[in-house]
Amino acid sequence: MLKTHHCFNIIAVAAFCLSAVPVYAGGLGEAVQDFQLRDYRGNEVSLSDFDQSELVVLAFMGTECPLAKLYSSRLQELSEKYSDSQLTVVAVNSNVQDSVKEIDAWARQHGVKFSVLKDPAQVVADLVNAERTPQMFLLDKNRVVRYQGRIDDQYVIGIVRDAPTRADLQIAIDELLAGKKVTVNHTQPLGCLIGRSEKPNENSTVTYSNQIARIFQKRCVGCHRSGEIAPFPLESYDDAFGWGPMIEEVVREQRMPPWHADPKHGKFSNDSSLSKSEKELIYEWVKNGSPEGDPKKLPEPIKYISGWQIAKQPDAIFNMAKKPFKVAANGGPNGVPYQHFWVETNFTEDKWVIAAEARPGNHTVVHHIIVYLYPNGKGTQEREHFCAYVPGLRQQEPIPGYAKKIPAGAALRFEMHYTPTGSEQQDISSVGFVFTEPKNVTHKIVTMYAGNNKFKLKPHKDNQVVKAKSITSSVDVQLLTMAPHMHLRGKSFKYEALFPDGTREVLLDVPNYDFNWQTAYRLAEPRTLPADTRLLCTATFDNSEDNLANPDPSETVSWGDQSQEEMMLGYYDILIPVNPQAEAFKLPTDINNITADTFLKILDKDGDRNISRREAQVHSKLRQGFKYMDHNKNGMISEEELDLIIKVIKSKRKMQ
Repeated sequence: MLKTHHCFNIIAVAAFCLSAVPVYAGGLGEAVQDFQLRDYRGNEVSLSDFDQSELVVLAFMGTECPLAKLYSSRLQELSEKYSDSQLTVVAVNSNVQDSVKEIDAWARQHGVKFSVLKDPAQVVADLVNAERTPQMFLLDKNRVVRYQGRIDDQYVIGIVRDAPTRADLQIAIDELLAGKKVTVNHTQPLGCLIGRSEKPNENSTVTYSNQIARIFQKRCVGCHRSGEIAPFPLESYDDAFGWGPMIEEVVREQRMPPWHADPKHGKFSNDSSLSKSEKELIYEWVKNGSPEGDPKKLPEPIKYISGWQIAKQPDAIFNMAKKPFKVAANGGPNGVPYQHFWVETNFTEDKWVIAAEARPGNHTVVHHIIVYLYPNGKGTQEREHFCAYVPGLRQQEPIPGYAKKIPAGAALRFEMHYTPTGSEQQDISSVGFVFTEPKNVTHKIVTMYAGNNKFKLKPHKDNQVVKAKSITSSVDVQLLTMAPHMHLRGKSFKYEALFPDGTREVLLDVPNYDFNWQTAYRLAEPRTLPADTRLLCTATFDNSEDNLANPDPSETVSWGDQSQEEMMLGYYDILIPVNPQAEAFKLPTDINNITADTFLKILDKDGDRNISRREAQVHSKLRQGFKYMDHNKNGMISEEELDLIIKVIKSKRKMQ
């Protein structure tokens, strides 16, 4: 949707003419003078048009601000709760980056019935000192500001409570209508800075076209593009203009780009953090009014696959169900129960997957998706964590030779966690796979985890430590990725390698865990972990009042699926050398045709007539039963031991 910002200010001021009434900066206890704006339909609207209402709410809103979106329906409900003689809600959009067409779409999408006015030159925003969206100003019958701030405390940056603990605006309205003084007349608005009109410094050496577009492409556009999880796109100058001060704020506060690993430990290929020089370029650009520069210097746009983050259109797509699941407007005190959907793959041959993406059908209600693989089919016990969607998880480029395996006849199970938004929603999520030929696979990716489900978090207490250790491997393995998982009380998470020689090393430290940005940290180079190495995961939790995301600090908290409960899981991906021919190898149907040579021809790569631990890793049954087959415990399965195993198998078959 094109926004021509070069001439927007002049055209907008002419098209949405403001009455030439002297104004001054208002605030609590001060009267707001009459003003005139046009609504998004082009109708002139004055504050005095609502003189029949005892109270007026001036609600500063934006079309792309996440909190403004979340509160749109809440504001409409509040508008409908009171009669016209009691209260009128008037939304004001002062964002230079929001076009009239976008305001129209926003109002229709969120079912907004109250007036929505365009404030192109931020005159009304300046009149009341509005800074953010959403921000409320409650005016009494004399149009004096009696309350300013948030609607309630349910949705704040990084925190989503099941319900508000205080409905600030409604309480203020009820107190005024009852002839009382407002007890809490000011709260801190949290949301997006209003995009104000600024004249760019065209002499700036730092411009969007020359430097900033390249930074955004590298660090931001993967999420900030149409149809993706970010609330607004940053694919062009028209997208970015007006967001400059907000971008600077989140960069300075290290909220964006989301990256939480301590740089002291490990190098990661998907590190999205900004360098010091990149930050300074952004600050300089914003300071100079966010100039565009010469469009001829723009980098080539990145080509993305429509609707997917993975590198190419999926070879296979599976929906979680045939019909959408209805998500209730309110999940109640315990939230919406986890939903589970089984899907048959109907694959008649094994598939090797180099990229997998679980994709929400409705981003607003899907909190997370886990797709489990059941290699032996629906209803069986053996399962593998195959792929997931969690807040902030970004897809990564496939690595040549690395793949996950879906056996023929396998089934998938979608585990869905939904978060209600206040209005009934529908969702039908999906998963997409990109395949490769077996001959291209050198290593199989296997997702493991170290977890602890026995903890109890004490009430009103910070820095509670929970630990978990991984299982050991009898052979060397390569570590590829680490992905910590906790809920709202999660504070920090650390992975350490405990080596068999007694030494230890920090592999990943996340000192400020963020439930809203759950990252899979992929090592720049796979790390070899010697046989018998364990991973130690150490998590800390904050169940105190100081944790603003804490649903209830008075609760004793244990393991549970819902966000108000807790989890402690340290996921990690390891690489296992693979021979696709051996992976596909199955015993002949005729038991009499099985010989030791049958195994050795495929698995004995060094020709020593033995199967070593490393050679056995490529075949799941041999890998799992190696220690039982290696009778003399020399680390090899000899030809004689294979013969003995085959005899046992044959004798059991005859007994059956």
